[in-house]
Amino acid sequence: MSSPDGPRPPAGAQAPATPSASGGPARPARTAVVIPAAGRGVRLGPGAPKALRTLSGTPMLIHAVRAMAASRAVSLVVVVAPPDGAHEVKNLLDTHALPERTDYVVVPGGMTRQESVRLGLGALPEDVTTVLVHDAARPLVPVETVDAVIEAVRGGAPAVVPAVPLADTVKEVEPSAVPGDPEPVLATPVRARLRAVQTPQGFDRDTLMRAHATVTLDGEGATDDAGMVERLGEPVVVVPGHEEAFKVTRPLDLVLAEAVLARRRANDGF
Repeated sequence: MSSPDGPRPPAGAQAPATPSASGGPARPARTAVVIPAAGRGVRLGPGAPKALRTLSGTPMLIHAVRAMAASRAVSLVVVVAPPDGAHEVKNLLDTHALPERTDYVVVPGGMTRQESVRLGLGALPEDVTTVLVHDAARPLVPVETVDAVIEAVRGGAPAVVPAVPLADTVKEVEPSAVPGDPEPVLATPVRARLRAVQTPQGFDRDTLMRAHATVTLDGEGATDDAGMVERLGEPVVVVPGHEEAFKVTRPLDLVLAEAVLARRRANDGF
């Protein structure tokens, strides 16, 4: 739940300490998550924004927030809402149970994902040193994946992405000007070197802030924060992702997500 006096420190896991600016005792490092949820999700069809579509009666956004809050290392979740829907999203979060150790804040988003993430970063307290950025449309990420990303950042990596090997062969093509027309193949990348990237992506806070302050992309902006860090020349590392961390984008993905939730309820009482 939200606290008017600011976020509470997480219970449980001990975070590495960071030096105090005043030279006093070191303060525990804190981890926060930014969830950009300001998009409309047109590929799922007309209706509510994608993040507010329901899975088993619960909005995907709530599933995503709970997935992040399941990590005992996460003490704050910043949800970036549609510019005209922040109050609605705040009410939605207020009415669903979340771990007591995790605070949340809702801020209005921008016109692009990149702008929304930047606005979410602006809501972080100064003592947050590790930042995760997570897609609201990935509602079923296991906590083990979240913890693996956080551990890698705290271990010294400036940017970390969870990813899975590709099952299909990939072709690089010359896009056709007319949808549906044949497209010539330009190359066949080596599949063993390719990975499908997921979220949450994890970052050293200063590195991510610098990327958003200096990397400007035209059009829809950046859809991958790790790619922005790459443009700075900083290293990005991959940790194993999970097959259940897929992105719910099409109607068929909703069917698969419902099946995963049904299996979890049957196996774990989720």
